Amino acid sequence: QAGCSILMPWGAPIGSGQGLNNPHALRTLRARYPDIALIVDAGIGKPSHAIAAMEMGFDGVLVNTAVARATDPVQMGRAFGLAVESGRLAYLAGAMPVQEMAEPSTPVTGTPFWHQS
Repeated sequence: QAGCSILMPWGAPIGSGQGLNNPHALRTLRARYPDIALIVDAGIGKPSHAIAAMEMGFDGVLVNTAVARATDPVQMGRAFGLAVESGRLAYLAGAMPVQEMAEPSTPVTGTPFWHQS
């Protein structure tokens, strides 16, 4: 037991904007504590960082510095809102697993190329 209802691991050092320095550790944490709310608490600098965290199944991200230091904080806040929504939807949709080798999703062996469209 973790002994708490929310865990807030760092993505990277506070205020650094480096993103998710150790995605493997974050995925492991999510797998280890599936029923505990997880919020990435530090290091998020861009909306793409938030998407990555949310796609891993995190429940939220803390983005204080990223928004406060943006040239246009209002637009950046909106961008983060869309990013969080996008990442969460992708997680819930169940993205395809990463594979080591190419694997066609539509078999075309034995089909003439003019029939492949």
